[in-house]
Amino acid sequence: MSITHLILLLVVVVLIFGTKKLRNIGGDLGGAVRDFKKGLDGGSSDDKPKDEDRLRADPPAAGSNTTQNQHDTTETK
Repeated sequence: MSITHLILLLVVVVLIFGTKKLRNIGGDLGGAVRDFKKGLDGGSSDDKPKDEDRLRADPPAAGSNTTQNQHDTTETK
């Protein structure tokens, strides 16, 4: 199969399903693979997040604590 065939196939799939549906399918497929891998590992590590899960979580950026930087703009009389 050449690259032209693959591109044509991709265009047809996008036209049939649409990008939103493909994103949902991709997310569902990724979740299924993740659950399958957890099942193979024994699935007993649900209480402790793995290193991969901690790296995927977005850490707060340094200096982005908005609660300390906000000022009260209301005036009291």
